[in-house]
Amino acid sequence: MGARVIELENVSYTYGGGELLSDVSVQLQPGSFHFLTGPSGAGKTTLLKLCYGALLPTSGRLSVFDQDISSLDRDQLAVLRRRVGVVHQDCQFLDHMTLAENVALPLMVSGRSESSEQDNLTELLSWVGLGARLEAHPPELSGGERQRAALARAVILSPDVVLADEPTGNVDWEMSQRLLRLLIELNRMGKTVLIATHDMSLIRAAKSQVQARVLRISQRKLHLAGADL
Repeated sequence: MGARVIELENVSYTYGGGELLSDVSVQLQPGSFHFLTGPSGAGKTTLLKLCYGALLPTSGRLSVFDQDISSLDRDQLAVLRRRVGVVHQDCQFLDHMTLAENVALPLMVSGRSESSEQDNLTELLSWVGLGARLEAHPPELSGGERQRAALARAVILSPDVVLADEPTGNVDWEMSQRLLRLLIELNRMGKTVLIATHDMSLIRAAKSQVQARVLRISQRKLHLAGADL
């Protein structure tokens, strides 16, 4: 089936003496769209963190862009992570910086000049509907604006993969649909998208717009749309 963007082979993860994930195997192909679901505490956030190297498997093999995560040093891992955009559940921002400065932070961290990327930054913020909020500070933003800003920050480096952890958890239905449309648009641009959510209505809404696989964590195992992977 060609190259895999992310591949887990018999991956398990143990924390505090308890196994959170057990013998998980899955492949994410380039340009694919996945939902990750399961009850609260099932391990959705843990699995996402494994996918971008924030956590390392207790056992099994995890490769990202055909590189074994366990063989990478800190610098190599940092370079690899630039190809993965993450929308965190808590979407934390620095309150003393403007929205535009917060979204541009990954550019600074990666050593790219914010001034040279100004046009891209302005275009990106307009794309997520925040073109008029460039100078606003995080405390002035609504929940929906914060989530869209978090998505903009996740894709500012034009990553190949977008991982979103409950991106619609704190917004109303209309805003969740807007965020979903943005994520589907990213997928149509060729990005691999994985969304962790417990919102089955969101998944049903997406099914009519994009070919999506649904992965479900149950009893520490990963299943595909009701069947074992």
